[in-house]
Amino acid sequence: WISRYLPIAPLLISFHLLKLLPPCSSFLAALLPVVVVGNTSYSVSKVSGYLDDCTCDVETVDRFNNYRLFPRLQNLLESDYFRYYKVNLKRPCPFWNDISQCGRRDCAVKPCQSDEVPDGIKSVSYKYSEEANSLIEECEQAERLGAVDESLSEETQKAVLQWTKHDDSSDNFCEADDIQSPDAEYVDLLLNPERYTGYKGPDAWKIWNVIYEENCFKPQTIKRPLNPLASGQGKSEENTFYSWLEGLCVEKRAFYRLISGLHASINVHLSARYLLQDTWLEKKWGHNVTEFQQRFDGILTKGEGPRRLKNLYFLYLIELRALSKVVPFFERPDFQLFTGNKIQDAENKMLLLEILHEIKSFPLHFDENSFFAGDKKEANKLKEDFRLHFRNISRIMDCVGCLKCRLWGKLQTQGLGTALKILFSEKLIANMPESGPSYEFHLTRQEIVSLFNAFGRISTSVKELENFRKLLQNIH
Repeated sequence: WISRYLPIAPLLISFHLLKLLPPCSSFLAALLPVVVVGNTSYSVSKVSGYLDDCTCDVETVDRFNNYRLFPRLQNLLESDYFRYYKVNLKRPCPFWNDISQCGRRDCAVKPCQSDEVPDGIKSVSYKYSEEANSLIEECEQAERLGAVDESLSEETQKAVLQWTKHDDSSDNFCEADDIQSPDAEYVDLLLNPERYTGYKGPDAWKIWNVIYEENCFKPQTIKRPLNPLASGQGKSEENTFYSWLEGLCVEKRAFYRLISGLHASINVHLSARYLLQDTWLEKKWGHNVTEFQQRFDGILTKGEGPRRLKNLYFLYLIELRALSKVVPFFERPDFQLFTGNKIQDAENKMLLLEILHEIKSFPLHFDENSFFAGDKKEANKLKEDFRLHFRNISRIMDCVGCLKCRLWGKLQTQGLGTALKILFSEKLIANMPESGPSYEFHLTRQEIVSLFNAFGRISTSVKELENFRKLLQNIH
């Protein structure tokens, strides 16, 4: 036994001594190689089998994502159309004033200079994706004037009115940024990647606490497991929570699982792109197994970690289903991934359609028909509650004190909101004309970019789980 652990004894001693240091020195933990020994279980390998409320299993998702979808999706997201996202990171928090801004350099976001963004993206991204080229400039001009100019063609007037109606539609699940605001700037997502920034503690907990406690249909009397802002929780509180959750209608239960899955996915990214070394010579980012264990290990999280990872898979299936449903919108000849580079734009549309047809071939898609079924009046009321709760969460993202976290939080909530909008617009999608502008169902460029990048984040999380499994197996 002694000979087995003797070679890493100094490392283990250093690791335990580190726990005695004050929180401000926690970054030093990342400077040590990460080793986990002893009886700690690597529970990620135990996340398997069928998912609740689904006919799909973890293994099918892993095979499909990691070997058929992930590589091509990453290539698409590196293209100009998808890498530039316009966002307003200066919007005030609508809920409280005492926001503690993260001053760490890793929390900062570097916006694009004007000449760095392709002209084609800037010219068509005031509000809509590049379709109906003959109408778009007139429509944007009319919108900037704040009225429908009678000198515009009848078709253009109709487009302006319909698209305005679309943007105010009750089918929108997010409060989107006004990208015409002087405070809205383009951000290159490849140069501002989602990764560990050091933003944590009470300020970060407060954001998630408000999301879970006030927007997930949960009564105050029900205590959420492992809530860092609550004390004295035991097994009985955990049992009460899951008894309450299972007793919810499928829509409200799904809402909680979507938010939990999003939270889990973000934590996977932070663990996979952790700051391992920070010296005046270089910064080194990589997988922090200890951080991952603390967030997802079955023993360390008292069984909560594996549940969170299953919710991540649930979120994956919801967004995958939305992408499969919206294929007709992207198949229309008028739709372009317009950047101004005709050859590249045509190649990217071809790649986009290849990915979407691959997604459509997935054998075990989530069946959303169980959502908002039954009595029509009650179903409509429930759908509106669902939409308003999610819209509120999108507004909470403006309260995040870390700008890079705010950027990716806004993008991913808008992406999920767009996925939900698609799922509940099946009839509108089915009735779209094969050519010309689609008045009843439309996606803006912002929605398209956020939809695919948000799914790209979930896809990356599933891939990273495989990487963590391998790292943990090598350790053991």
